Amino acid sequence: MADANKSDVPHIDDIQKTLEKQIAELRKEITKINKSISERGAELVDDAREQASDMYDTAAARASRTAQQLRTQAQAVSEVARDNPGTTTAVVGIIGLIGFLAGIAVGQAMSDTPRRWYQ
Repeated sequence: MADANKSDVPHIDDIQKTLEKQIAELRKEITKINKSISERGAELVDDAREQASDMYDTAAARASRTAQQLRTQAQAVSEVARDNPGTTTAVVGIIGLIGFLAGIAVGQAMSDTPRRWYQ
């Protein structure tokens, strides 16, 4: 009966070998998971880089078109100003006068003490 009990109990060497085999399998799985995560991260970085590049290209194209339109409009305004110097002077003078009056009004509104032009 004592011999039967000894054969039923697994040997420590067998348990150790089984555990070492399981640990080796787990290490292989962890290596596979790490590799998969690394590949996925690289894909995400590539996708983000491509999207950023596309956004930059789009923004650069829009900025170029906008700059061209501004140049065209500035050239048109410049030509009109050269063709009509009297009108240009009058418009600039009126805008300056309006700005001056607006500045006075804002200064009066922000002043703590009311000021009068007469005493």
